[in-house]
Amino acid sequence: MNKVLIIFAAIVMAFATTGCNTFEGMGRDIESAGESIQKM
Repeated sequence: MNKVLIIFAAIVMAFATTGCNTFEGMGRDIESAGESIQKM
């Protein structure tokens, strides 16, 4: 469980630092990261 949370946090930070210019864009990035974690 902790491993998944660490991976999720790393993905969120990666998306945040790559330049989401709007909150809507960041929301889409977080949603896609969550979906990729669910597929694991």
